[in-house]
Formats: sequence, structure tokens, C-alpha cells
Amino acid sequence: MAMPEECAALRSFTLLTNKGAIMLSRRQHRLSRFRRNKRRLRERLRQRIFFRDRVPETLDKPRVVVLTGAGISAESGIRTFRAADGLWEEHRVEDVATPEGFARDPALVQAFYNARRRQLQQPEIAPNPAHQALARLEAALGDHFLLVTQNIDNLHERAGNQRIIHMHGELLKVRCSWSGQVLEWTGDVTTDDRCHCCQFPAPLRPHVVWFGEMPLGMDDIYGALATADIFIAIGTSGHVYPAAGFVHEARLHGAHTVELNLEPSQVGSEFEEKHYGLASDVVPAFIDKLLQEL
Repeated sequence: MAMPEECAALRSFTLLTNKGAIMLSRRQHRLSRFRRNKRRLRERLRQRIFFRDRVPETLDKPRVVVLTGAGISAESGIRTFRAADGLWEEHRVEDVATPEGFARDPALVQAFYNARRRQLQQPEIAPNPAHQALARLEAALGDHFLLVTQNIDNLHERAGNQRIIHMHGELLKVRCSWSGQVLEWTGDVTTDDRCHCCQFPAPLRPHVVWFGEMPLGMDDIYGALATADIFIAIGTSGHVYPAAGFVHEARLHGAHTVELNLEPSQVGSEFEEKHYGLASDVVPAFIDKLLQEL
């Protein structure tokens, strides 16, 4: 049996040991906190140096968001949906541009988009001066520029634009009906073509946003509109939402709004500045003037 003196010594040793462990833990915590704060300080310093070096390049450049519609591609030979000779007149919208239409007759839908895909790749279909002007604007503004297009063609890319959101999809791509995986596709698509990304090969569908489906990239679009200094709409009808509401969103955040169109759009009254005429005339003229002011 332990003597009282031995018990007291044992208790003292235990207390000292626990106290030492606590002190060691506190020292480790303080050291860890010191190192963490030091890392944060270095990161803030790097950010300040980066920002200081970047300011002369970017401070005077406006943030520009451009929305383009079918009107900008009409002069390149691509027919618009809502024109008198538009493709919609050959088919009912619900037959070729809805998920229900695809489920009902996939062969008809694939044939419809195959024809458009072949047309897009004809040698006479090429970017026009309006597309080229937007490529020059992006080259001047860099990451202060965003192009949002309702068009499913690739004329903006062929003109040289890179910062693009295809909110209605892309004609030269298809996607898996089950997984949603997107694939490059330049040829015809048949009902027998399958995506092999899934365990069970799934049918392919056009990578196009149909009526009743959610447009693509909306979070990024609204984020850009919230910080835009200038919003420009080109070749749009103002009939299709949510794109028709972008001008209102941009104005709410203080952007200067510009409409470049063949004629006033359905939401033309929302724009502060308006220029009407052929896209190949009014777009380069406006962009060149804007570039001179940068």
C-alpha cells in the first residue's frame, strides 16, 4: 500500500505532467497560428504586388458584356428562326425544338439539326465584319470582356473570340441523353449513334437548349451583368427570355446600355443608346469608336 507521501508525490508529478502537456499544446497552437498568419500575410503581400502591377493595364478598361442574337449571323448566310423565310416555317416548333418532340420522333429532330449542321460548314458561311469587330474588342479588353450568344453557330469562334458563353448550346456538339456529357460532333447524327461514356450506351441528342429547358451559363452571365460598365445587344429580337431581360438587369447595376440592331427590338425602349442598320455596318462603326476611347 502506497504511503501518503508517495501519493502526494504521484499527484504532484501527474499535475506537472498534465500542466506540461497543456503548456506544450498551447505552444504548438500558438506556433501553428503564427505560421498560419505568416502565410496569410505573405499571400496578401503577393496580392498587393500583383494588383499594383496590374492596375496600369486594367484600371481604365471598362467591363463589357455583349449579347448577340440571330441578326448578327444573318448576313453570313445563316437563316434566322423568326424571319419570313426562317426554318421554323418548315417544321412546327414543338416537333423539332422541344424534349417532347425528340422523344416522339428522334429521327425527325436529328434530320433537322443535321441539315443545319451541314449548312453551317458550307464554305460560303463565314464570319462577317460584325463578328470580326467583336474579336477586336475582346483582344483589346481581355478578361474585361464577355460575349454571350443566343446563336448555336461557331462564327464567333471562327472570328477569334474566346470568352464566349453559348447560352442556347452549340450546333457542332452533341450530348449524352443520360449523363449529359458533351462531345464534339461535325457530321450527321442518326438514331443509332450512341454515347459510350455510360455503362449502357445512351442515345445522342443535339447540344441545343430547347423550349422548356434551362439556358446554359446563367450564373456566370448574371455575375458579369452585375459588374458590367457597358452592355451591348446585337441582332436580338427581344422576344426570348431570359436574354430579353439582360438589358434591364444591366441597367439595375448601372451599366450603359446599347442596342445595335436592324430595327428596334421588343425591349428597345430599355436601351440608352441605339444604332440601327445592317450588323456589318453599325457594329464595326460602334466598336471602332469605343476602341478609340479606351
